[in-house]
Amino acid sequence: MEANTAPSGPVRPRDAVAEARIRVPSRGNRRLEALIEAANEDLRLKGLWHGQHVTAGRLGMSDHSWVHVQIVCNIALRLFRLLSRRGVEPAMVSDHGMREHDAEVVIAAACLFHDTGMSIHRTDHEDFSLFLAADRLPALLSSHYEEPELTTMLSESLHAIIGHRRRGEPLTMEAGVVRVADALDLAAGRSRVPFETRRPNIHSLSAAAIDQVSIEPGTDRAVLIEIAMNNSSGVFQVDELLATKLRGSGLEEHLEVVARIEAEHEKRLVPVFRI
Repeated sequence: MEANTAPSGPVRPRDAVAEARIRVPSRGNRRLEALIEAANEDLRLKGLWHGQHVTAGRLGMSDHSWVHVQIVCNIALRLFRLLSRRGVEPAMVSDHGMREHDAEVVIAAACLFHDTGMSIHRTDHEDFSLFLAADRLPALLSSHYEEPELTTMLSESLHAIIGHRRRGEPLTMEAGVVRVADALDLAAGRSRVPFETRRPNIHSLSAAAIDQVSIEPGTDRAVLIEIAMNNSSGVFQVDELLATKLRGSGLEEHLEVVARIEAEHEKRLVPVFRI
């Protein structure tokens, strides 16, 4: 099993998560380091990651394993740090008088648990993720937080989790970051499961059409997101999924998204599509 690849096909839960390990650039944030270390040692959390991936497979969806969790977490921290560099203030600072390092912990915590509810069911999975996170997250945060700050961290993390759904209405910068980061895991690797099972659909076709997503400092806005596509079907991912999550995130004025078709001739993803 490759280090950054989730298993496909039937596999025992313990074996499925054997390689699961989240890695993020902590940049000296010891509280973030402690959270990630605790998550990497938590077999219950890893069991939830396995469960959400199994549910995705049953539905013919793209990868929702710990690999997705790691990608979203890294994207979210990248977005947050670029926004912070341009003076966008997180709720942990503006509302609670805490630090940007605490905001990073909230963001990472929400990313770790945002899809765990899919271990139960895809429908309303964001709601299910809330009680799973409320049960497990305090233990992962307890090494560096005491009450009442611990409850504040938990509440803000839960808000960011529920805010990532289509009509989540995030009220904080942290929640908006998680919402957009989840939508930005849209490059070609996301289509692996549907293509392997020979059940391509608009989601998998569109994902396969996206070669690369880059997130860089912007000029007019804080963040420039550039999406390289090899086929116009990638527009579905950008317009239907990313644009939907960006609208209502609270970050619209700070993010610029540019998508381009790089190939001179569009890549032929499937020879024939039949219904």
